[in-house]
Amino acid sequence: MNTMEATLMHRTLDTNGVSLHVATAGAEGAPLVMLLHGFPEYWGAWRQQVQPLVDAGWRVAVPDQRGYGESQKPEGTGAYTLDTLADDVMGIAQALNAPRFCLVGHDWGGMVAWHLAAREPAAVERLAILNAPHPATFFSYALTHPLQMLRSTYVGFFQLRWIPEALLRANNFALLQAALTHSSRPGTFGEDKLAGYRAAWAEPDALRAMLDWYRAMPLARPRAEKIEAPVRIVWGDADSALEPGLAQAALRYCRNGHVVRLPQASHWLHHEEPDEVNALLVEFLGDGRAAAAAATESRGKNPR
Repeated sequence: MNTMEATLMHRTLDTNGVSLHVATAGAEGAPLVMLLHGFPEYWGAWRQQVQPLVDAGWRVAVPDQRGYGESQKPEGTGAYTLDTLADDVMGIAQALNAPRFCLVGHDWGGMVAWHLAAREPAAVERLAILNAPHPATFFSYALTHPLQMLRSTYVGFFQLRWIPEALLRANNFALLQAALTHSSRPGTFGEDKLAGYRAAWAEPDALRAMLDWYRAMPLARPRAEKIEAPVRIVWGDADSALEPGLAQAALRYCRNGHVVRLPQASHWLHHEEPDEVNALLVEFLGDGRAAAAAATESRGKNPR
């Protein structure tokens, strides 16, 4: 059995009106870091990141976000607003007894992480973003950068009903598989990975719910507050969907942020360069054991 698989515990948490599938690993008393996937992924997107973080002393939680994988898929675009998605994350942290935690988000998971860190400064200790624009910059950037507008045309297509679902489902999810394999380095998404993705996409109502994240975009109310937590943005500059300038644009919303660029990596940087991404995450988040000791010492000095 794979060592990393052996560390995982799968559970269903009921929070914020939905049931969410969450994979966890690491000691229950260790500080928490939550990994948030994007479109069209599921919790398994983070398989290569779990063990290095556990080895660094962290408790890792990797949810299927609502609408994805084995998590519940409520109907209606109003169920997929940024605030609702952020509430899910807060509910998971509460269920895992973690009033403060670190966040790592990629793609849509990064958008949720940006929003939550701005909204809940007392909860988010550190924030790591992988190829995800700050919600407050995305539309304004696209309107002033024609290439980004061209790259984002699929967002408009996803606003349609029924047709996108039918096309994405056709030929055993051929378009979704192509979206992964054609925009990444050859061999990044082998058949072993794609089988897990197809199983997640085949869950009842999954495609509709996944697209409802995009359909809820007109309802978004991006936060413009400066993020108090330290922020590391790791950006694959060979991203075919997002302009590299979006990384720098996000820094205007950070009090203490910086960008680390991986020039040869695509949107799927955590799959393509897992060792580099893992090292950057562990370096930025620090030693979980030291964080736990510091928290224990702080509680001893300030008993309730």
